[in-house]
Amino acid sequence: MNIDTIKYDANGLVPAIIQDEVTGTVLMLAYMNAEALNKTLESGVTWFYSRSRRALWQKGETSGHVQTVKEMYYDCDADTILVKVSQTGAACHEGTFSCFSRRLDAVAGQAAKLFDPDKVYKEPLAGVLYELYNVINDRKVNPKEGSYTNYLFEKGQDKILKKVGEEAAETIIASKNNDKAEILYEMADLWYHCLVLLANHNITPSELFEELKKRRK
Repeated sequence: MNIDTIKYDANGLVPAIIQDEVTGTVLMLAYMNAEALNKTLESGVTWFYSRSRRALWQKGETSGHVQTVKEMYYDCDADTILVKVSQTGAACHEGTFSCFSRRLDAVAGQAAKLFDPDKVYKEPLAGVLYELYNVINDRKVNPKEGSYTNYLFEKGQDKILKKVGEEAAETIIASKNNDKAEILYEMADLWYHCLVLLANHNITPSELFEELKKRRK
């Protein structure tokens, strides 16, 4: 990346689109000046310039939700930067993985997708997990009356943990019964509640997959 080619606006800023390297999810849009860009390149984590505070800031410096830079690009006009990152925790200060979790009225009937199941990994299972995680996160951000998922979030961590424990026990019983249909049913319940637990902690399936990949190595 040749930083000398970057074209800054009249205020000395360039927009930076931040994208999750694994899922392709657009996490946020912020601005960099020359110093923030240099610090990002040098440190390997994202730095931005706050237009309201008129100061540099490092993403995740106080929250711990650091963005580790994997790749950086600039567009054909050299006036926009794309940063692919490994996101720790949530990108949005409101606790959602992506800042783009609000729906326009024109698509209000659609679930807010934090991941595109067709673009993440190759395994069909991963797509199903991401799709389910999308729905769970949509319920968290956009509560729906009568939703069991919303009920769990409303009751809080203790209720979620209790359900994980109950489903784990029922999975064990199903296994002891050597009943395939029962095992599949109870395991599906367990995985669902585990995804709710992840969402409650703003942890994404990507982070879990990365942990599993580390162990495989």
